[in-house]
Amino acid sequence: MFHEKEHISKEQTAYLRRTQKRKAAVWLLQVLLLILFFLLWEIAADCGWIDPFLFSQPTELFATAIKMIRDGSLFLHIGTTLRETVIGFLLGTILGTLTAVLLWWNRFISDVAEPYLVVLNSLPKTALAPIIIVWFGNNQSSIIIVALLTSIVVTILSVLNGFLQVDEDQIKLIRIFGGTKRQVLTKVVFPANIPCILNALKINVGLSFVGVIVGEFLVAQDGLGFLIVYSSQTFAMRVVLLSVVILAILSALMYRAISLLEKQFHKWQG
Repeated sequence: MFHEKEHISKEQTAYLRRTQKRKAAVWLLQVLLLILFFLLWEIAADCGWIDPFLFSQPTELFATAIKMIRDGSLFLHIGTTLRETVIGFLLGTILGTLTAVLLWWNRFISDVAEPYLVVLNSLPKTALAPIIIVWFGNNQSSIIIVALLTSIVVTILSVLNGFLQVDEDQIKLIRIFGGTKRQVLTKVVFPANIPCILNALKINVGLSFVGVIVGEFLVAQDGLGFLIVYSSQTFAMRVVLLSVVILAILSALMYRAISLLEKQFHKWQG
């Protein structure tokens, strides 16, 4: 028995080492591909394969970033966009999840609301941005509402679908022992759908950024969306591309934060 346990332990150790090596290889390849992309971009601009005025180049973006950091404008724009995105992201997730709970609780309301949710989900939320701005004014609240609208319907549909997919046998077991509907929700349905909610968070990262940028295109006086629009009008393409790169970095960081939260949940669950 002792040798069997030792053998299993060695197998587990070997498996963990292979897993760690694979993760390291994936991470290294991702970094190398990113470096290769920027290197080819720089070479293409230097050799005249692309127009540096229209496409800029990484060294120009870096120099522009340093200049904007020194005058403080870059942090102002990043802070504005990040603040609006986080607020819209949290509101979309919380309100969407609460609405999904309500629709699960009352199937009659769910059946009535279903076609409207489908239509709202298929409707381009960015088309509503000008209307929202007219209704709520030319201010930051309008931008946050646009971000909220881009994510809330997706959250409702994905979380509600997860609620409805819960094993009926588990629900019946709670009810057999005299459990209430509230206990079914808190003891079975909601815990079983935490991964679904975390997945909705991942989706909402990109959607919230889209909503905020669209709102900033229309009404903002600062933020990365405003920076993109203003710089494109003045043909400062290096600033436009720098803003896009920063948006990609911010999205990746928020997505990574949610992935770490998901890992912590799996560790706690294990």
